Amino acid sequence: MSTHRWHASSGRGTAARIVTGIGALFALIEVVYILLIVLGANAANAFFRFVSSLAEPLALFFPGLFQLANYNLAVILNYGLAAVFWLVVAGLIARILR
Repeated sequence: MSTHRWHASSGRGTAARIVTGIGALFALIEVVYILLIVLGANAANAFFRFVSSLAEPLALFFPGLFQLANYNLAVILNYGLAAVFWLVVAGLIARILR
């Protein structure tokens, strides 16, 4: 028979987890957008437009940062950098909150 102890989490730990989760969600949106572009999704589709309406503002200043001849590679690079940016920034803020 084992006993489980429930620990009350600190407010700072919870805040750090929330910030990390939000950063991961933002990065996931960017990755889904990249996949939709690279896999040739229909731009007129409602889901594509929804993801695009979320991903483009979250990409901040990264779209157009690198203009390559290959459009798919440019999307991967620019929006991929935005995804990495959100993961790094969320990680830094979470570390500060802890």
